Amino acid sequence: MKLLKNLGLVMLVSFALSSCSAKATVRVAPAQGVVITKLHKPRVVVHKRVTYYCSKGVWYKKKANRYVVVRPPAGIKVTVLPRGYKVVSIRKKRYYTYNGIYYQKRGRSYVVVHV
Repeated sequence: MKLLKNLGLVMLVSFALSSCSAKATVRVAPAQGVVITKLHKPRVVVHKRVTYYCSKGVWYKKKANRYVVVRPPAGIKVTVLPRGYKVVSIRKKRYYTYNGIYYQKRGRSYVVVHV
């Protein structure tokens, strides 16, 4: 009986400790060419008469009521970088990167560049 009480106590403590541990969130962006039916609050950007949609740092083009993940063209401008971007230095120039896309600050906006 004493063994069962001790075992129960050990199980209770281990459960309490495991439920209090920090949980990490990992975001994985969809690969190029993936088709999605809905976007959450996309930003609409028109570049050279082509409409692009940016949602959570991933770029899309609309195709028959669906959105296809694409790589944005160089020169496309955004006013706000995606949350979670990183600052990198390449050949003594400062770039901002997120999900494999590089941005360079120009005035009050950021321009997509191919590095």
